[in-house]
Amino acid sequence: MTSSPSSPPASGAPEGAACADAVILRPRAWVPLGLLALAGAGLGLRPLWSAALWPALAMGVMGLFLLLQTALLRLRFAADALLVSRGDSVIRRFPYDEWIAWRVWWPALPVLFYFRERKSIHLLPMLFDATALREELERRLPAPSPPESAPPEPGSP
Repeated sequence: MTSSPSSPPASGAPEGAACADAVILRPRAWVPLGLLALAGAGLGLRPLWSAALWPALAMGVMGLFLLLQTALLRLRFAADALLVSRGDSVIRRFPYDEWIAWRVWWPALPVLFYFRERKSIHLLPMLFDATALREELERRLPAPSPPESAPPEPGSP
């Protein structure tokens, strides 16, 4: 598997909160590096299109920002929640029982991870191993089945 077991959280959580099957996803920098490559290609277009500088700079800044986030942030699957952490400190906690749906967009070339909780929607760039993410999500949160068609109402043709 492409992920590694995690050590118990150092955030003062009770011992029962740490689970032996906790998994930390490995970082993957493909999306930030792809943005930086597009920024470089945009700069190469400057002789043909002088306005290419601004979109290229915007993509370059976003690529550098995402590269920094790839180096700093980690996703950890704990027994009861998905944890976003920086180093040993947990920044955000997403309890599984609050999740309604999740999806990895463009599975052949995964660049976005979408999930919805009861009160909010989240869209994250794919800064981690997409295969391990999908495996852990399917293990901990099976994808909801599509709704079945409703039975016909009485008296309808």
